[in-house]
Amino acid sequence: MWPCGGRRQRRLGGVALLLVVLWLLLRRFNWSELTPLGLWGRTHGLQTENSEFLLEGMPFRILGGSMHYFRVPREYWEDRMLKMRACGLNTLTTYVPWNLHEKERGKFDFSKNLDLRAFLSLAAKNGLWVILRPGPYICSEWDLGGLPSWLLQDPEMRLRTTYKGFTEAVDAYFDRLMRVVVPFQYKKGGPIIAVQVENEYGSYAKDPNYMNYVKMALLNRGIVELLMTSDNKNGLSFGLVDGALATVNFQKLEPGLLKSLDTVQKDQPKMVMEYWTGWFDNWGGPHYVFDADGMVNTVESILKTGASINLYMFHGGTNFGFMNGALEADEYKSDVTSYDYDAVLTEAGDYTSKFFKLRQLFSMVIGQPLPLPPMIESKASYGAILLHQYISLWDVLPALLQPIKSEFPVNMENLHLNDSIGQPYGYVLYETVIFGGGHLHSRDHVRDRAQVFVNTMYVGELDYNSVELSIPEGQQGFRQLRLLVENRGRVNYGLALNEQRKGLIGDIFLNKTPLRNFKIYSLEMKPAFMKSLQHVSGWSSVPDYFVGPAFFRGRLWIEQQPQDTFLKLQASPGSSWASLKKKTG
Repeated sequence: MWPCGGRRQRRLGGVALLLVVLWLLLRRFNWSELTPLGLWGRTHGLQTENSEFLLEGMPFRILGGSMHYFRVPREYWEDRMLKMRACGLNTLTTYVPWNLHEKERGKFDFSKNLDLRAFLSLAAKNGLWVILRPGPYICSEWDLGGLPSWLLQDPEMRLRTTYKGFTEAVDAYFDRLMRVVVPFQYKKGGPIIAVQVENEYGSYAKDPNYMNYVKMALLNRGIVELLMTSDNKNGLSFGLVDGALATVNFQKLEPGLLKSLDTVQKDQPKMVMEYWTGWFDNWGGPHYVFDADGMVNTVESILKTGASINLYMFHGGTNFGFMNGALEADEYKSDVTSYDYDAVLTEAGDYTSKFFKLRQLFSMVIGQPLPLPPMIESKASYGAILLHQYISLWDVLPALLQPIKSEFPVNMENLHLNDSIGQPYGYVLYETVIFGGGHLHSRDHVRDRAQVFVNTMYVGELDYNSVELSIPEGQQGFRQLRLLVENRGRVNYGLALNEQRKGLIGDIFLNKTPLRNFKIYSLEMKPAFMKSLQHVSGWSSVPDYFVGPAFFRGRLWIEQQPQDTFLKLQASPGSSWASLKKKTG
């Protein structure tokens, strides 16, 4: 039998051990420190109760930041995530772009920079929870809001509705996407704590049954985590769906804005899904700048209300290729290639004053030291590059391109190309024969801009604002009328999504007679086509003055280890120079 004193000592030791364990558990569930790899015994997931979030039954606050894997080179994913952690964030949010993962109907790509599995695994490794925003529509200043352009081959297509042609395509896409996503959910040991149902549907709201369809499409394929919706104030009540937490998007915290969430749901935690840290830029406009102090003061005000927050964007990155979106309100405006967004990190991933001000704020809120910010990547300026050779588009056509012949003009999406999915991006050249000059009228059928040539002579442009041109009379006989049409980006937001077909979307008239019998050349500018240009004969030195569509080439010499840089096209009269300066590229 043990002595009484020994039993008391053991009891005291047991109580002390229990207190230590309880302290460790409470510390483990502190919302500022809880990370995917540090959590075991997962049962409940992210829940809402009495106006607060709970994770495994303990209070949890979302401090999130948006970063899109498809806008950032894969080699830099982890660097950006470490900078999120160093800023004090515990959650990463990302969209999923359907039009990249299924460029051709039925052919899916989750490789290289689209490797969503690798991205989610890396988020977990670096201590970040994930709120996934799989669409199918994502907006995001991205071409057609992330919807594939081949959907528009159907002349009756009604995007973002329960129209059969749309839902069948979504079902096939979600069947494949959710096989990637489901294993990364919280309850299965992954970092995904919430999934968003569609995106800002309250600003579209064309079908009262649509949001429930998307919700069930997620649930029926194995999504078990908390569902959310996301809308601005005006669309809040129109974008709801039963069983999903409503969140709000804004930049300016107007009086009563967060309380507007109480009008659509009672006793629920408040979350700003998109607090806009900056804004996107349009071609021809200035770079948008949002004052850092004003931004941080608003973030502090939001946090003082007890709300959770997601910074849109923490890091914007780049709209690579032709993937930029556009706006169409009073007039059409295409977005630029850069998605710098005046965000917390620059397009190149460098720190801004916003980062350090937010880091200071979040450190005070969390009450714990934050990880040290990683070193920034080195960059180099490689000076000016002379584009010393060129070849005219007219010389390339017979060597590389076979035309499609059609009596009528055909829009890009309905060209018989790419296994019948049409042409999603780039340029299309429409060529027909005319026998005189006169008055050329587009009837607003050019999307988005056409350079017009008679044979090889440039005569003007047609676009949304310029719908007519004078075609000069020539000598007797036929001439070639050529319209080189540029797709400048499909609208990604608003009520005009169904009208985003590109190229010539209807008849073009010369002297009130519709033009017929076209040769149509696809200029999608795919890598294989660009590479094939190297082997075309006819390259020559660039003259002092040149007018007309052409391809140019020069050489960039790098003697040591390549470093980040970017291309700056800066023209001067009578020259063909481009300069390279510092930026990720």
